Formats: sequence, C-alpha cells, structure tokens
Amino acid sequence: SFFLAKADTKAKTPDFVRQSRDLDQFWAFIKNESPGYEGRRIFIWKHFHDLIEYLENRDRSPADGAITEILETFDPENVHAVWQKALDRRVSDPEGAITAARTLLETVCKHILDDAGVPYSHKADLPKLWSLTAEQLKLLPNQHEEEIFKAILGNCQSVVAGLGSIRNRIGDAHGQGRKPVKPKPKHAELAVNLAGTMASFLIATWNERPK
Repeated sequence: SFFLAKADTKAKTPDFVRQSRDLDQFWAFIKNESPGYEGRRIFIWKHFHDLIEYLENRDRSPADGAITEILETFDPENVHAVWQKALDRRVSDPEGAITAARTLLETVCKHILDDAGVPYSHKADLPKLWSLTAEQLKLLPNQHEEEIFKAILGNCQSVVAGLGSIRNRIGDAHGQGRKPVKPKPKHAELAVNLAGTMASFLIATWNERPK
C-alpha cells in the first residue's frame, strides 16, 4: 500500500502486487509462473529489481527528490506525471526522456500563464512560452539592472532554447534520416536535470510573488 500510494514507486511496483490482495491470491498466481521454488524466486527478483534499484538511488541524482517535491506540490496529476516520465526514461529511453523534459517545461509555463490569465497561442514553441512566463515573473534580463542577474537570466533563456533545440534534433518527437543521432543516457540525464531545475525555479518564483 505504501509503494502503490506514491506516484514515483507505483509505476515500478510489480503488477502481481497490485493484483494479489493477500498471500492466498499470490500463491495461486506464482505457482502457475514456475513449477519450482527456484524459478519462482528468480521471477520475483526480476520483477522487483527496478523498484529496488530506484529505492537504492542508483538511477537518481541528488536533485531528483527536491525537484519532485516541488513539482508534486504544484500539480501532481499533470506536471509531476510528466517529470516522473522523464525520470523513468533517462536510462531505458533517452530520446523519450529528452522529449518529456521539454514537455515538462512547456506544461509548467502554460500552467503559470493560465493562472496569471495571460493568453498564449497553442502553437507557441518553448522559447516563446518561457519568454511570456518570464515576463510575468520579472525574470527577463531587461527587467533587471544588475549585470549579474542579467547574465544569469540570459543564460536561463539559453538553456531553455537549447532544450527546445535538442528535443527537435534528437528527441522522439520527429523522424530522422538514414544517419540518426542517438542520445545516450548521460545526454538524457543532463536534459532532464536542466528541465527540472528550470521548472522548479519558475514554480518557486510564482509561489513567492506578491499576493
């Protein structure tokens, strides 16, 4: 019940845990999977492997927990769901993870713009959505006089533009030619972490705005 109640572990919990409500139901299930105990042990270990790996933090970075908490509080059904998809695909599906990273930022921007009552075109790309959102939150470089803030916020714009470009170039949202560019898990890790950081920065700024 503990693992099934958490969005990040529910997807990694074996199906037979959800389907078997007690040990008698599990026994009826497992005895048909293998005639012997050794085969059953191997089956159980195989299906719990992803959950155990996740709990041991072998496929997470230190920032994952903090970002997850912010996104889940902001919108558990949409924003956090996209973030979880990006996390889950970093190793097994780097292209999908990169696409989910961009979707995460687009979703956060649209949520904030909707809450602020700011109209936007449904065809607007990520840099445009970021610019509209940043303007509302006073995060555009030209809204500040301090050079250091201008530089940092300008770099944020560059990161967002880069996430949009890398998704178009090597994500799974578009087809590729005879010489496709295949991202590696390290590329997906970078894209997902950048998107998560930018998204949590927007949310934190939105939550701290003057009421």
